[in-house]
Amino acid sequence: MADLSQFDPNAVGNPNNNIFGLPFTEEDARLVILPVPWEVTVSCGAGTSRAAEHINKSSKQVDIFDIDGDMGWKQGFYMKDVDRRILMKSDYLRKEAELYIDYISKGELVEKNKFMCKSLKEINEGSAMMNQWVYDQTKALLDKGKLVGLLGGDHSTPLGFMRALGEKHGDFGVLQIDAHCDLRKNYEFFTYSHASVMYNALEEIPALQKLVQVGVRDFCEEEWNYVCNSNYKVITYLDKAIKERQFDGETWKHIVEEIVHHLPQKVYLSFDIDGLDRKLCPNTGTPVQGGFDTEEIFYLVKKICESGRNLIGFDLVEIGVGQTDWDSNVGARILWRLCNMMVHNNS
Repeated sequence: MADLSQFDPNAVGNPNNNIFGLPFTEEDARLVILPVPWEVTVSCGAGTSRAAEHINKSSKQVDIFDIDGDMGWKQGFYMKDVDRRILMKSDYLRKEAELYIDYISKGELVEKNKFMCKSLKEINEGSAMMNQWVYDQTKALLDKGKLVGLLGGDHSTPLGFMRALGEKHGDFGVLQIDAHCDLRKNYEFFTYSHASVMYNALEEIPALQKLVQVGVRDFCEEEWNYVCNSNYKVITYLDKAIKERQFDGETWKHIVEEIVHHLPQKVYLSFDIDGLDRKLCPNTGTPVQGGFDTEEIFYLVKKICESGRNLIGFDLVEIGVGQTDWDSNVGARILWRLCNMMVHNNS
């Protein structure tokens, strides 16, 4: 364990240290954050592939005192370096994807254009490569006994992580905070689209027994039919329905108790930042009006932990990069709270 005798938690974050200005190495840290700089299939705004670098910078401004449990950081948080090879692959394939998306948006048929067929093949192969890389990276950390959080990148990035968790922990459930269902099959013919991550997880990971989605407010008929025909394997709390229940007098506490009741013993948190009100994430890739404040989500996660359930991992994805540091500022503080909650839940 790192020597903290010379570390002042009240001082400004040391830019020469790791995430949040903490003086831990990967070996010392109880929790390791894996950044995944990938945004190949985003269908609206781009920039999230570089979110981890901005969040790391903003994290030095986060006060590392948490009134809900301030000792978590003393067990060590560490963020791995951004893998430049993954980032360069994402940049290259993103340019291919932009041309491809523009082509199909005009109603053109992919099979009539050899270049577009080649681009689609390369994008799907590249996404499969990224999934395997994430699986390999997270499995290696889990095998060392580390707690792991994933920092995107777009929402396609955690699929390999969920597969690794299923192999380690057996049956588990996913709590998804999101404006979208992400249950589309082969969206835009991209097998591993950010809009298909939960469909792929349910189809490819036998250990995933339950998906509880909270805050959804933008989805298609195909996705709604999938939810309705899932025999309650997927339970979706629409933002509209949550708000209407609150307008009718129900408390968030009561709704949270119901959400927690649907979750199994082992829970993975998949947190798409667009599940929040856009005032908190103005540059997220696919913004939708409505959504939560951060404390509503932290309350939900806190109640999961208090219920005796085990938080086995989390991802935080789709954080945008804008002209100001607001998105990364919010993202860094969310990441801090999630790290603390996860360490305390596993102490």
